[in-house]
Amino acid sequence: MNSSVLIESFAEFAKFKNIDRPTMMRILEDVFRTMIRKKWGTDENFDIILNVEKGDLEIWRNREIVDDNSEDIWDHDKIALSDAQKIEPDFEVGEEVSEEIQLEDFGRRAVLTARQTLIQRIKDMEKELLFQKYKDLVGEIISGEVYQVWNREVLLLDQEENELLIPKNEQIPKDRYRKGDVVRAVVQRVEIVNGNPKIILSRTSPAFLERLFENEVPEIFDGLIAIKKIVREPGERAKVAVESFDDRIDPVGACVGMKGSRIHSIVRELENENIDVINYTDNLELYIQRALSPAKITSMKIDNENGRVSVFLKPDQVSLAIGKGGQNIKLASRLVDMEIDVFRESEVYEEDISLEEFTDEIEDWVIAELRRIGLDTAKSVLAVTKEDLLRRTELEEETIDDVLAILREELEEEDNQ
Repeated sequence: MNSSVLIESFAEFAKFKNIDRPTMMRILEDVFRTMIRKKWGTDENFDIILNVEKGDLEIWRNREIVDDNSEDIWDHDKIALSDAQKIEPDFEVGEEVSEEIQLEDFGRRAVLTARQTLIQRIKDMEKELLFQKYKDLVGEIISGEVYQVWNREVLLLDQEENELLIPKNEQIPKDRYRKGDVVRAVVQRVEIVNGNPKIILSRTSPAFLERLFENEVPEIFDGLIAIKKIVREPGERAKVAVESFDDRIDPVGACVGMKGSRIHSIVRELENENIDVINYTDNLELYIQRALSPAKITSMKIDNENGRVSVFLKPDQVSLAIGKGGQNIKLASRLVDMEIDVFRESEVYEEDISLEEFTDEIEDWVIAELRRIGLDTAKSVLAVTKEDLLRRTELEEETIDDVLAILREELEEEDNQ
C-alpha cells in the first residue's frame, strides 16, 4: 500500500465521519510519528510533510555528517561520512543530510497497523465528539425515532443515527412506543460506559416540562416570565410556579394562553398530565394557599423551624386539598419545600376525640395513614364510608374494621357519660 492510497482512504473515511481538516492532519502526523519512534526510537530529527488533498506524504530524516571515527557516530541525529557519501558523493563532515524515507521502508505489517490505528483514532474521535455534543445538550429537548422497544428501555436514533436511550423510570407511565414513532425528550445525562458514550433521555424530568413551556410561551423564552419551580407526578399531575418581571403581564394567563391554547399542546405531549400553573409569591402563607389550589384554606400555622405547616379547612375542602391518591398535597409540599399537614376545622368537632388519643389501641402507622388523607379525629374517620377508606388508604379491610370498632366504642362511652 503506497502513501497516497493510505492517505486518500483515511481522508475519505474522516470526511464521512465529519472530522475537520486540522484534526485529520494532527491524527495522521501522530500515527506516522508513532511508526517512526517504533523503528528508530525517536522522531526528534524527522520532518513530516502532508498534503491531504493530493494524498502526498513526505518523511525526511535529518542528520549531521561526522567523521567515520567520531564517537558520535551512533547518535540518532548523526551519520558517518562514508554513509552520507552513498547518498551524495560530494558531502563533507559538518554538513546536514536530509534523507527521504519511503512508507515501504517501514514494512508491510507496520503500514497495515498504521491504517488500523488511523481508523481506530477516528472512531475514538467520533465518540469524543458525540459525548461533547450531547454533554452540551443536557437539559435541552431533542427528537429521536424509535428503533427498538425493550422492557426496561427504549432505543431511539437521532438524525445522525446515534443511539439514545429512554430507561423505564424516565418514561411517562402512559407512554406507548412503536418502531418508527418520533419521540421528544430532554437530554438527562451523558455517561461513558466501556469506552462508549451512553446518552440518557427523560420525559419525566421537570426540565422536560420547563423546556416545553419555553417552546410554547414566548414570554418565558424572552425572559419576561420566569419558572421558579416545577414538581411532577409524571403523566398524572404537575405544579408550576411562575413569576412575571413585567407588571403588565399575568404569568398564569400567559402560560395557559387564550382558551388554554398554549398549555393544551403541553398537556397532550405529557399524556394528559394535569398541570396547575401557580403565581409565585414571597408571601409564604399566600404561596401555600396557591399551592394547595383548588382547595380553599381557612387558616394555617407555619412552623419554619421544623419545616412543617398545619392547614385547617372546612370538611368539604379536605378531599380537594389532598387530591387523588394524595397527589395534590404531595406536590404542594414539594413545591413550597415544607411538609403540609391537613386538618379539619377544630370547631366542627368540639366534642370529637383526636386520633392521637388512641395510640394504645391503634398502631402509629395506621394513624399516620389516616392522617395522610386528612382524617385526624374519631368522628372524621367515622364520617367516611368503609369503601372510601379502602380506596383512599393502604389499609387492609380487617384493619379498617378494627379501627372503626374501636372508635365507635369510644364515642359511645363518651355519649353515655
